[in-house]
Formats: sequence, structure tokens, C-alpha cells
Amino acid sequence: MEKLSKAFKGKLPITELTEDEAALHALNRLGYGPRPGDLDNVRRMGLDKWIERQLHPDSIDDAALDQRLTAYPTLAMTSQELLEKYPPENQAAKKQGLTKEEYKDQMDEKRRAAVAQVKQVSDADRAQIELAKIQGPRRIVTELSMGKLDRAVYSDRQLEAVMEDFWFNHFNVFENKGADRWMLTAYVRESIRPHTMGKFQDLLLATAKSPAMLFFLDNWLSADPLASKQYQQEMAARRRRYQGIFMAGGYPPGTFPGNPMPGVGAAGAKAKKQERGINENYGREVMELHTLGVDGGYTQQDVIAMAKCLTGWTVKEPRKDPRFFFDDRIHTNGKKVVLGRTFNYGGMKDGEEALKMLANETATAHFISTEIARHFVSDNPPAALVDRMAQTFASSHGEIHEVLKTMIYSPEFWSRETYRAKVKTPFELAASTARALNSQVSVPVQLAQWVGRMGEPLFQCQPPTGYSDKAETWVNTGSLLNRLNFAMTLAGGKMIGTSVDMESLLGKDATGDPQMVLARALDVFLDSQVAPATHEVLEQRLNDPQIVQARLDDPVKHVDEGMIAGLVLGAPEFQRR
Repeated sequence: MEKLSKAFKGKLPITELTEDEAALHALNRLGYGPRPGDLDNVRRMGLDKWIERQLHPDSIDDAALDQRLTAYPTLAMTSQELLEKYPPENQAAKKQGLTKEEYKDQMDEKRRAAVAQVKQVSDADRAQIELAKIQGPRRIVTELSMGKLDRAVYSDRQLEAVMEDFWFNHFNVFENKGADRWMLTAYVRESIRPHTMGKFQDLLLATAKSPAMLFFLDNWLSADPLASKQYQQEMAARRRRYQGIFMAGGYPPGTFPGNPMPGVGAAGAKAKKQERGINENYGREVMELHTLGVDGGYTQQDVIAMAKCLTGWTVKEPRKDPRFFFDDRIHTNGKKVVLGRTFNYGGMKDGEEALKMLANETATAHFISTEIARHFVSDNPPAALVDRMAQTFASSHGEIHEVLKTMIYSPEFWSRETYRAKVKTPFELAASTARALNSQVSVPVQLAQWVGRMGEPLFQCQPPTGYSDKAETWVNTGSLLNRLNFAMTLAGGKMIGTSVDMESLLGKDATGDPQMVLARALDVFLDSQVAPATHEVLEQRLNDPQIVQARLDDPVKHVDEGMIAGLVLGAPEFQRR
């Protein structure tokens, strides 16, 4: 084994990997894989310095990505603005006095007009036309997905982009649950992204106060039954009092401004409101999935008490102007005991202090460290490494970048056993393939659709667990065939909105020689680090008539470089990171 230079590895404890392997390992694990030239850049800069920069993303200029993302105007819009511009179908139809069918016809016409406008532009391609067809609320998550892919493919802050994806999965929200579609953009932009490398406690509190999370896990409906009942009785008494005044002036019952539903009297509204009570969904998931873990030592009574601490954490007007709102009128006051600690501050502080306690629990340190190690090291991370990461989590009070540093500067991270031990998720595969090919992604709408086709539709994971980080979820015959088809489509230049210059990647001199094309592709995409068995299979495929097209009247062989590149990108070594 070659001895790595101090200039390259710095303080990194790398003893089992070569310099080339270590550089590729870092780019695959701490980012979405290398682009052409990235391996040389890491070798030239030194791996230790490259990692230090990634751990401090603010030191990296990402202006080019920021400029690219301006193509998606919804990414900068508030939830209220999104609701106004892309209202729910029923709401929009009602506002305009149209039937659902009439509104659908109106949207179809809007779609046709948008496509016609795009076609008038001389350089408009099929991808822009496909994007123009996506109107209404679907446009929101389409642009959010395209922005996510652009960030993974083009950002120089690669570790930050990986952590954003990691934390979104950890604090998953399903876009198709009611009003969440309009809240997701702000959730990613304001609750997740600013805290990806900061203090875990701040991230937890930001997600807990997010309208998207409160709506997804029903906490916005959670209310102390007695407080809610008392509040409704007071409101009913006010209505009766004012309606008595209005009756004297000729106003009929049930028309008092602010009555919940026109034509429904106070008694009917009261009956509906009396059903409101404690909702345990978020109280349970914040312990089981977000902090302590399923084996974190909490009981059902802790779940109930946690839910009580979080009563009143709600959303103001979810379908009009969704904002976090603490409603003291429905909060459970009095003593609440979670994990043996009493919370009786009153008001919003009950929930804030309970969440801060959870963020700093020993079980949380271990659970979060396990999840991070599972993502970056292996599906079953070494217990000793997890313990050291948990100790760092505790001593740094949950500083995420410090936990990452402990992991990265560990022998386990650089072990031979860890190398290529993780299977890429469909999203990781799509991003890494686009990067490897140095693809010019003008409109990644079809790229995002392929991620869904391979099994990971973005922002559409229904369970609060988020998408799995284990190989068993992604490795089966059907998924591997889909992955190969994806690689062939992208490398073959057949994906709309994405272009690939194979000649600049593999060299003009290789175009007529399949052996040379294969050798160049293995070098460019895998740094020539492939198993003999993989090489043998790829060699056998070179005789495929689809790859080498020769005619009797044309002595020059025509090699399908895209097909060879696609086969290399579909190889087991590229499916792993």
C-alpha cells in the first residue's frame, strides 16, 4: 500500500486506501460524486483542505448556482404568495364563480397558451415545452424538485447539499397531504437549509415551528380539550349576546360576522369544536423519529405529556396565509412530566423547553449519530464510531459539523470495508450520473421524473420516516434495470432538457475504437477502479451490433459512445458510493 503524502491527507487517518481511492471516496460520500477534473482538483488542493472547506460551506462561493436557481421563481416565494398564484382547484373555482369542470377547462387553455408562448422562442426545446405544460399547484413541487437536482449537480458546497437531503429525509414532510404542497418550499428554504451544519437544537426547533411539519403531523389541530371547550363556550356566549343585539335591529340568527359557516348557528359550531382534543402524532414522532429513536426509553405517558407541551403550536389560516402561530387559548397549562422532567412554564415555553431537552438527551446523541453514520459510512455502522460521534454530539451541545468532523477524521470512515459499501439512492444516482457526464442540464424536469421512475419521487414519501438509507430498499432486479435504462438514456443524449458532449469527455480520437472508448469511459467515470469481473462483462458487450455499427459499403466503424458510457455508468461500481 502506497504511503499518502502529508500534503494530501493532512490529519486524515487513511491507511487502507490509495490516494486515488481516498479522493474518489470523499467525493462520493461527502458529495454527489466527481465531475470531470474534480479528482485532479482534490489531489492538487489536498484532500484535508478540500474537506475543511466542505465543513465550512460559507467559505465557498456558490454564486453560479444562485444565478441558475433564479430560473425557478417559486423557490423565493412565501407560502401565501404560492397560494395566491397557484390556488387549490376548488378554492380558485369558487372564487371565480366557476364549476370544477369550467375551471379545469380554463387551466387547460392556460396550459395551451403557455406552450404556444414557449414555442414562439426560436431556441425553445422540448424540455421547456414540457415544463410549460405544468401549470397550477403542480408547478410548485416541480420547481422545488428541479432546484434540488440543480443544487446536487452544480453546487460547489457539496457536503451542505448532501446534508440538506439527509435532514429533509430525517424530518420528512409529504407534499400531497392537504395544504403541505404550498408550505414545502418555505420549509426547505427556512427550516432545513439554514441549519444543515449548525446546532441540532436549532434545526429541531425550526422544524417544530414550521407550518409544513405542524400540518403534516396534525399538531396544528392539537388542543387541550378543557381549554378548547371553555374557549368555544365563551365564543358561543359572545355570539348569543351580539346576535341578541342584532336581532333587535333585524339581523337573523347565524349571520353574525365571523360565524364559522354561513347558515350554521352557534350550537352547530360548538358541537363541531367540542370534538377537538390532544393529537399525539407529532408528540410521538418528535421522540421516535426526530430525537430519541424508537428505543429511546420513553413511554406512552411521555408521548401524551409531550403532546400537551406542544398544544397551541398551530398554523394560522393554512389555505390562505400559513404561518406559525401559538394559540395560548388552547394550550394545556399546568404540570406536564416528560422523561421525568416537569414542564410548567406556561405558554409556548413549555414546548420550547421540552424540545430543547429532547435535543440534548443522551439517547438523541446516539440516535442522530447512528443515522449520520448510516448515511455516510455503512448500513450497519461500527458501534465504536457511533459512540465517539455521540460523545462529540454531547460535548459540543449538538454541533452537527463537529459530529461530521469526528466521523470523517476516523479510521472507520477510510477503511477498506467502508469503500463503496453504500448503494446510491435514485436521487444520488441521478445527480452523480449528471455530474460524471458533465451534463448541461437546462431544464431538469425529465431528470426529476426519472428519479421518481427509479423509485424515489421527490417530496412524495408518505411515511414520516422519509426514504430508506439502506441498500435492501433499492437493490432488486426491477430497480437495477431501471437504473441501467436511466444511464443509457442520459449518456445517449436522449433525455430532454439535458445535453452531453461525449467527444469532449472521451476524446475525438476514440470515436472509432470501442476498446479505447471503454478504457476512456472507465477512466473518466470510475477512475479505472473496477473489478476484473465487471471489466470482462463490459468487454463482452463491445461485440453488440448496437455498439459497433459496421456496413459492407463503409469500412469505418461507427461506435455508439453513449451506449458504452451508459453501460459503464450502469456497472455495480458506479451504483455504489
